[in-house]
Amino acid sequence: MKYSCTRQLPDGAWWCGAAENAHWIDNFHTGFNLDSLKCYQEMRGRDVRCRISKRGSRCFAATFFEATGRPRYYHNRAQPIDIQCASQAIETLAKFSPEYDFALPLGMRVAKWTIDNMQDATGCFYYRRYPLITAKIPMLHWGQATMYQARCRFC
Repeated sequence: MKYSCTRQLPDGAWWCGAAENAHWIDNFHTGFNLDSLKCYQEMRGRDVRCRISKRGSRCFAATFFEATGRPRYYHNRAQPIDIQCASQAIETLAKFSPEYDFALPLGMRVAKWTIDNMQDATGCFYYRRYPLITAKIPMLHWGQATMYQARCRFC
């Protein structure tokens, strides 16, 4: 945990990896980091509003979502729209909702946008949307299971 916390960037984000070729910032890896930090702090009996958590949560909310709730894949661009970004965002925002007022309303917007734009009539969630095509592959792990787990956070 110390390693991860000391790798947080000044704006609250984290690189996807330490190697030069992994220096990008994306939605779901940021969510993984925040969830891990929250879990660690809860296990240790510490306040999840520590400066690292607070800075990371605010960066996550400000960087990875449009006003409609549409999740952005990268910190600097939206495409592709990926179901993992949506599901991880909903889960992370739900976990942080007791501590941060912005988290639950944002998580609800992401969930609504995702259901309206990434779910078909049979209930399957699309894998990924590109500007001109949608990959409708119903992958169990990368889409279906993660979205159903995320949606359970709001039940």
